[in-house]
Amino acid sequence: MTLAEQIDHDLKEAMKARDAARLGTLRMVKSAFKYAAIEKSGADAVVDDEIATAVLRKQIKQREDAAAGFEQGGRPEQAEKEKAEIVVLSAYLPAALSAEELAVIVKEAIAETGATGKAQMGAVMKVAQVKAGGRADGKSLSAEVQKHLA
Repeated sequence: MTLAEQIDHDLKEAMKARDAARLGTLRMVKSAFKYAAIEKSGADAVVDDEIATAVLRKQIKQREDAAAGFEQGGRPEQAEKEKAEIVVLSAYLPAALSAEELAVIVKEAIAETGATGKAQMGAVMKVAQVKAGGRADGKSLSAEVQKHLA
């Protein structure tokens, strides 16, 4: 079952259970999937797991930013709502790489590209992101690459 199919299934289950918070979050994700598919290759496009994972990461990042903004603005109830949505979305992401696994991937990417300094960081990041397969966010991957290229 693909990630998009799993979300469709869980959306139906949330409707049956009358779980309004989960239902709203899953509807937003389904809409984001549709926009990503249209952006990629038209209205009839199918969302594969790679695109779905990228969309989920983007949605989580948006909610993290919103939660931080609500906390700074003195609206803790809105921040809690955003954090609850992050929990729902995070359940669909693949397990994150450990620090050791991430270091191995970065070392392999550096060896593969032949990078010697920070000037080649972009090339290393491209290879490392492919090797990570959506199991590491860009920030932690970038930090690891910088650490090894320093």
